[in-house]
Amino acid sequence: MEPEYLFLYSLLVGFALDCLLGDPLWLPHPIRLFGNSISFFTEKLNHGRNRRLKGAAMALGLIAFTFLSLDFAFGWLQEYEWIYLAFTGVGVFYGLANRSLIHESYKVMCELKTNGLQGGREQLSYIVGRDTRNLSEQQIRTAVLETLAENLSDGVIAPLFYYALGGVPAMLAYKMANTLDSMIGYKNDKYREFGWFAARFDDVVNFVPARITALLMVVLSLSPRGLAYIFKFGHKHSSPNAGYPEAALAGILNCRFGGPNVYHGQLVEKPYIGANPRTLTNTDFRKTCFLNFFTCLVFVGLICAAVIFLQHG
Repeated sequence: MEPEYLFLYSLLVGFALDCLLGDPLWLPHPIRLFGNSISFFTEKLNHGRNRRLKGAAMALGLIAFTFLSLDFAFGWLQEYEWIYLAFTGVGVFYGLANRSLIHESYKVMCELKTNGLQGGREQLSYIVGRDTRNLSEQQIRTAVLETLAENLSDGVIAPLFYYALGGVPAMLAYKMANTLDSMIGYKNDKYREFGWFAARFDDVVNFVPARITALLMVVLSLSPRGLAYIFKFGHKHSSPNAGYPEAALAGILNCRFGGPNVYHGQLVEKPYIGANPRTLTNTDFRKTCFLNFFTCLVFVGLICAAVIFLQHG
């Protein structure tokens, strides 16, 4: 079997598995291994002098080890096509998070409907970093939609982007970088120095995927306002990347995201993204879930088309 077709079949197998299974808790997941590795080295290194240098060395070492070890393993397995296909398909499955993203967001909306504000706040706390204890219903819905937009980029499109560039090794090396940022990329006393490199590296590797995500969203929804919002509001987010898919979704839904929120006990004044402070509804949530899945599906199709074109063009 040609390597290009193995590449395509692995992508399709992994995408199908993500659609079917999501991220069941009973299944071992490499992201948990990534997290344990980061915690272990952080405990050993995040103290004393030269914390910025030690944090950079740890981050680069873990990312490089992830890529090189997987590249070696899959290179050796390539002689055994069906075993290679099975392992790379599972690798793609582990790299994607679209079904679990939609499912976890759905659980928040169900709790909000069934158990009111308290249930919605508690369920939301599992998927966002902000303090959820005093959020209103509108703020909970806003947080869910922001999460769907932002994580469509770094949980779906970015892993697919790096798979297209370097297969499963690049895809999971990206996931290691993203996990590093989520665990140590904070601007507080504990991680400001040690996590500086991890946060900046994550900004760099997400730069292109975030903008691809935003453009795909507005093209697939045929939303001129969404396109205008990308340029008007995308750069206003504190993150150099998260604002772009959020701005696209705000334009598509004609709503407003952002604003002040409490993080770790401190009020953070964030700029608004969008211009219409209307009440968000369950219809907005359903539209966003459909858009997330459709964007993922189309991007997988574009990767397949590009590989076939390069093979036969």
